[in-house]
Amino acid sequence: MRARHAARDVRRAKEFEAFVAGAGGRMTQTATLLTGEPPENNPRARRLLTFALAHTYACWDRLHGEDPYDHARRHLALRFADTAWHQYATWQHYAARGRARERLAGPLAGLTPQERLILVLRLYEGVGEEQVAALLGLPTERVHTICDRATATVLHPPAPSAPLPGAKAATT
Repeated sequence: MRARHAARDVRRAKEFEAFVAGAGGRMTQTATLLTGEPPENNPRARRLLTFALAHTYACWDRLHGEDPYDHARRHLALRFADTAWHQYATWQHYAARGRARERLAGPLAGLTPQERLILVLRLYEGVGEEQVAALLGLPTERVHTICDRATATVLHPPAPSAPLPGAKAATT
């Protein structure tokens, strides 16, 4: 009995290692796009990915033919959605007082976390509007509207606002 469990654990570990070897790069890129961090310095994205992969490994035997990539991507998206609002609200709080601690980088930097999430799932990952809507608990029309707005923002970013007359230039 013990030998059978050990053999199953070895098989499970090898299957999961093969999955991570094949999907790890794309999932890292997805997590990096979601967090808005630069690819060369993305600790939040790596932490997000680690949680998603750990959850997938814990559920590995219960997937029963389900696509492990889809499972990991769903968990990655939900984990990001759960934490992003709090982080975004904190960042907005500090930015309003001129003390923003972090700056997002890349083409998705001008988007809110919800816009980034929907845009990445729809355009980078190719997930259908209905699936994204079901995952996030939003109406399909709302997902469509947010995706359109985010795409327009990425393609035509707003011009930086001019400083107010008499305002001192910010130094960093």
